[in-house]
Amino acid sequence: MYTGHISEVGHVAALDALSLEVIAPATAARLSAGDPIAVHGVNLVVAERGDERLRVHLSEETRHRSTLGGLAPGDGVNLETPLRHGAPVEGHLVQGNVSAVGKVLRVDDESPGRRVWIRPPRRTLDELRAKGSVALDGVSLTVAEISRDRFSVVLVPTTCARTTLDTLTPGRRVNIEPDVVTRVAVDAQARAAVSKLVSPRPWSGWVHGAAGVSKAVEQIAAGGAVVVWDPHREGEGDVIVAGERITPEHFVFVLTQACGHTTVPCAPEVLERLEIGPIPGRGDAKGTAMHCPVDIVERCIPESERHRFTGTGVSAFERAATVARLADSRSAPDDFAAPGHVFPLRAHPGGLAERQGHTEATVALCRAAGLAPVGICCEIMARDGRMAGTAELERLALEWELPLVGIDDLVRHL
Repeated sequence: MYTGHISEVGHVAALDALSLEVIAPATAARLSAGDPIAVHGVNLVVAERGDERLRVHLSEETRHRSTLGGLAPGDGVNLETPLRHGAPVEGHLVQGNVSAVGKVLRVDDESPGRRVWIRPPRRTLDELRAKGSVALDGVSLTVAEISRDRFSVVLVPTTCARTTLDTLTPGRRVNIEPDVVTRVAVDAQARAAVSKLVSPRPWSGWVHGAAGVSKAVEQIAAGGAVVVWDPHREGEGDVIVAGERITPEHFVFVLTQACGHTTVPCAPEVLERLEIGPIPGRGDAKGTAMHCPVDIVERCIPESERHRFTGTGVSAFERAATVARLADSRSAPDDFAAPGHVFPLRAHPGGLAERQGHTEATVALCRAAGLAPVGICCEIMARDGRMAGTAELERLALEWELPLVGIDDLVRHL
C-alpha cells in the first residue's frame, strides 16, 4: 500500500526488455532485494540494490499497461517506498496497480501553479469524482474538475519541485490510479444503484399462487428482476428481466451475482422477422432452441452514447443495447452483426402450455407485463460452482430483495 507521497525523484540509468535500473541514492539506502517499490506509481519489486542504484524487473504486462516501457536513460521517475505499519498517511491510499494510462491534453498556467487536463479511458473517468483523490505517475493529487471525456488537477509549486510532474506537456502519457477509498465509494454507489434497479417492488422471497404470479408480473413490468424456479426440466433457478426494460445495470447484476449463462428468450416471430436463424446441431438435452448469437451495430447506438461502444459486444452496455434492440419492434435484420455475444433462444410457439422451461417463462412474463416478448434469463450458480437449489435460491432472493416464483404457478396462472 502506498500514499502517493513521493520520497525521491530518481533517474533512469538503463532500460531493457526485462528490467529498469534507476539512480536513487536515498531510496536505495532504505531498501534491500525483494522489497517493494513504486516507480511512477507502479508497484514493483527490487531485484538488485547497489549503493546508489536499484534494479527492478519489468514484465511485458507492466510495459504494456503503464508508461514505464517508454522511459529512456536520464528520464526522471517518481519513487515511493511502501507504507509501514504505524506510519502517518500523508497522501491518500493506492496499491500501485495502475488503472489506466491517460494523455495530457492541455497545461494552463494558473500562477503560482498550473492546471493539467488529462484524458483517461472512459472506464477510468467513471471511477473518478471531483474533489476526490487520484495518483498521477504515483503522485497524490486532488481531482479539480471533470468535464466530458477529461479531468483536471492543479499542481502547486511544491508538487512541481518535488516530483516529475513539472515536466508534463501536451501529448505526454501518465499512469493513473484512483484512490482506494474513492474506488470503494464508487463501487458501493454502483451496487446500491443496481440493487435499487433490480428490486423496485417491496416483495422478496417465495410468492405463490395467482397473487404471487401477479406480483412477479408487476415486478417485470416495473423493470425489476424475478427469480423463477424450475424443479422439473432443469432443477435450476433463473433470474429473468424484460428486454424492453433492460439496462447495463441489469447485466452487471446477472453477470456478477447470478453467474450463469445469460441468454435472451424471444418469441418465434421476433427471430423470424429479424432473420436470426438456429445454430446448427442436435442441441442440448433439454431441447433448448439456441439461435445465432448477435451484437448490435454501432449506427444503432444513440450519438450521445457512442463513447460507451467498444465494438466487442461484451460490455454490459453493449449487451444491454443488443437486447433492447431485439425487443424493439422497429429493429431490422441489418441492425445486428453475427455471430456475436448475445444468445437468443426461441420460445416454443405454444408457450408454457407446450414447454415448461425458463425460455417460455421469460416470454410469458414479458407478454403478461404488456411488454415485447423478449427478455433475458440467467441461471443462478452457487459460489462453489453448483447450480443453486431451493434453499440457496430463497436465501439469495431475500438477499437481493427479489420475488421467487415456481414455474408451476406460472403455468397455472399466466
